[in-house]
Amino acid sequence: MKWLGVSLFLGLIPLVSLDLPLLAVGAPERPWLLDASSTVAGSAPSSHFLPLDEITIDDLIHYFADGTLTSVDLVRAYIERIFEVNHVLHAVGEINPDALSIARILDAERVQGHIRGPLHGVPILVKDNIATLDKLNNTAGSFALVGATVTREATVITKLRSAGAIILGKATMGEWAQCRSRKASSSHGWSAYGGQVYGAYYPQQDPSGSSSGSAVAVSVGLALASIGTETSGSIVNPSEKGNGVGIKPTLGLTSRSMVIPISLRQDTVGPMTRTVKDAAYVLSAIAGPDKFDNWTSAQPFRHGSTPDYVKACDFFGLKGVRIGIPRNGIDYFLDERTKPIMDDFENALQVMSNAGATIIDKANFPVFDFPAFSRNASIVLDTDFVAGLAEYFLHLDHNPFGIHSLEDLAAFTKGDPREEYPDRDTYVWDRELSRNISSGSSESFRAYEANLKMGLEEGVVGALDRYGCDVLVLPTFASFHLPAIAGLPIVTVPLGYYPADTPLVMNLKGTTVSVAPNIPFGISFVGRAWSEEKLISVAYAFEQRTMVRQRVKPLVSPKFELQNVAHVQGIRLESTLGNTTSRQGSQKTILHRARSQMMDRVLSLRSWTLSLLETIDIVTRSTW
Repeated sequence: MKWLGVSLFLGLIPLVSLDLPLLAVGAPERPWLLDASSTVAGSAPSSHFLPLDEITIDDLIHYFADGTLTSVDLVRAYIERIFEVNHVLHAVGEINPDALSIARILDAERVQGHIRGPLHGVPILVKDNIATLDKLNNTAGSFALVGATVTREATVITKLRSAGAIILGKATMGEWAQCRSRKASSSHGWSAYGGQVYGAYYPQQDPSGSSSGSAVAVSVGLALASIGTETSGSIVNPSEKGNGVGIKPTLGLTSRSMVIPISLRQDTVGPMTRTVKDAAYVLSAIAGPDKFDNWTSAQPFRHGSTPDYVKACDFFGLKGVRIGIPRNGIDYFLDERTKPIMDDFENALQVMSNAGATIIDKANFPVFDFPAFSRNASIVLDTDFVAGLAEYFLHLDHNPFGIHSLEDLAAFTKGDPREEYPDRDTYVWDRELSRNISSGSSESFRAYEANLKMGLEEGVVGALDRYGCDVLVLPTFASFHLPAIAGLPIVTVPLGYYPADTPLVMNLKGTTVSVAPNIPFGISFVGRAWSEEKLISVAYAFEQRTMVRQRVKPLVSPKFELQNVAHVQGIRLESTLGNTTSRQGSQKTILHRARSQMMDRVLSLRSWTLSLLETIDIVTRSTW
């Protein structure tokens, strides 16, 4: 029997919050289910829909337009897929209990001819540090913020809602965006509230970065897209390990308002998808100025109108482009584990050349002093986090544990056994609290200025200018350091995967697998500030010529697809449910008659306990 945890907070659909074995996957309280072999009048034929781990926004637009798919059915399918594999991957922490109701409203708008845009009715997951004004928690992976509510939601969430997207739920993340413990004391993607996220391409795969759940969920089709955040690598690194696409935007292109911060001077919010075009769709929806984030006022676009990044998706986008290879920024990180990556990287350069690009090898950074900018970044991030965290706490409408500062947070974490202290230490916080300098101090500002110089004129911009390049290309593992400190954009796309003879490498804590056969890796395109259109154009052209994503498949993948959802037209649903237990080879068929409204109410019940399931069984046999 497969079990999920349960959350008793705010009426949330339970997933991995507590270790209580109360709800079995596949239990018959989701009556839209059909066994893969079942058929129901009105449901779409199995051959009509693409698999949900391959489907794109363009595909969904087509299905919606021809009437073969509704957003309600799409949400139901994603929920089923989450229940099917989340006990292994832990990619999704909470499901929005109002997702089906929102989908029904958006379906009605579509029928009436009101389409908000290409994201109309598309379910999207968001990282668990991006505040929403609904029944979802915003925890940064910590029990310290469970039950807290906010005075306003993140601007990127408001933009997504305006574009018609459905906030499906919260993706699990590395606790406090990996800014709590030293590397040997914790692991990428672990949080007290969400558990350990695992990648889908190898058992116990390290998902990398802190936007780990966002990447893993998209990689196996638990949502069409997700939103992640990056301070230094936390969008692009999980995206590459999930065989996906990630865009780390220019600092100021997307608002950070009501996103739990690490550094005001480095944090960005961006899309994580399976294709470049889908990422462009989502970026177009979330980009733009925001009065709550002054950094967005630097956007250079005319009349305050951000570009339509989808239009940048050009199959011939590589033609005539000058691409620089900063070898000194790559060679610094090379070891025996990177040889397969570099072999594929060299082949990728040939693909670009064949597509009409000019490759300028050894277009080196004028200066690449990794130890120096790492020391500076430590000062900037430490001082920014202390100030930014206190600022975020001021915007809590309800603060159940009375946490107002990093000192308060550290005390809570050390005192709550669920936070696994001291096994997972608070080294980063201890260092931050010991500095006794503020984000506005001269020391912090000097460190920031020094890093800007190393990232811009001595780094990315210096290389672009010196060699007359439009774009720099690096393996993703070497791509993010200078763009992080300089606020520059990155687009990562799939490049390849480790071959079958690859030796296993564990993380420093010994709890996840960092390198192993079948684990994907990526290639990144880096440019000047506000150059997302150019980067997307080049990345799209490379993606379309290689289609690397199709060459490697996850080891863990849901089987539930759109054809397994009954296409409900009326207010009543009558179907035969098949509940197959594959281990025992037995099958049970249960007849359920219930109103469609009851389905949503079941999904939003506060706690799913065995006694409640018995009550539901009684209620479903009566008129509700």
